[in-house]
Amino acid sequence: MNAAASKTALLSKHVREATDAAIKKYPEGCLRSAIFVALRETQHENGGYLTTELMDAVAAYLKLQPIMVYEVATFYSMFTTHPVGRHSLSVCTNISCMLRGADDIVAHLEKKLGIKTGESTADGRCYLRREEECLAACAGAPMMMVDEKYYEKLTPEKVDKILEGLK
Repeated sequence: MNAAASKTALLSKHVREATDAAIKKYPEGCLRSAIFVALRETQHENGGYLTTELMDAVAAYLKLQPIMVYEVATFYSMFTTHPVGRHSLSVCTNISCMLRGADDIVAHLEKKLGIKTGESTADGRCYLRREEECLAACAGAPMMMVDEKYYEKLTPEKVDKILEGLK
């Protein structure tokens, strides 16, 4: 097995299939367009974060230079390159949410979970992401995304109920 094949063997069948489906959506030769999908699926299967080894596998699968994958993984806030809690919490702090109390929601989460943004709880249950610029749900401000589910018109009481439902 050559080095590229050895690296791509780290990617599951699901990741390879999702990446292949993304590749088909773009003109021939536009493999960089599939980086996002490949990283998202890889991160999901790896407990919520990406390792250098996995990013190298994505690069090898797409026949790209690793730096091209690293740039995407470190630019977008939805990608994490270190171990995190099982549940990812993202509070939108853009202007609509900020004006409707997002800062209070972040402060409540930090106090309730005993962590600051960018940290995971000691039990590995929750990861409170750093500032999220916009989650595209301004009409429901303040809002947050837990894993991939949106919660809108938040109050501290609603946040507590959401947290209680997380295993």
